[in-house]
Amino acid sequence: MRVVLDTNTVVSGFLWGNEPRDIIDAAIDGRIELFTCAALIEELAGVLPRQKFARRLAEKQISVPAIVERYRALADIVEPAILSGPVSRDHDDDLVLATALAANAELIVSRDKHLRNLKHFHRIPIVSAVEALARITQASTDN
Repeated sequence: MRVVLDTNTVVSGFLWGNEPRDIIDAAIDGRIELFTCAALIEELAGVLPRQKFARRLAEKQISVPAIVERYRALADIVEPAILSGPVSRDHDDDLVLATALAANAELIVSRDKHLRNLKHFHRIPIVSAVEALARITQASTDN
């Protein structure tokens, strides 16, 4: 299964765990393929140093560059597709959509309610981490 993670899901997975971490682990285990783009990697590198994550980074004893490099190594990087116009109110959300389109993704995973409210983009479902994990688990048992 080809999957694009919104930056908020990547941050949750590396810093807190639960379902977002399980999705990252599914990529590590080879059960799914993760895709991203250079701009989303840059966004991750820009978000992680925020003060609100400092304590969690210290608790996990992991650095921002280490997380960024782990994710860069885990996900295949694609050039985002060119969209015909804005799809959502947030340019960053459109970047996730353009990346998913370029990657021929089968799933977009986000914590962003505005993005999830779209429900799908070019027949690519946009779901929460909980829903994504259920779909990944189901796909693994079907194979």
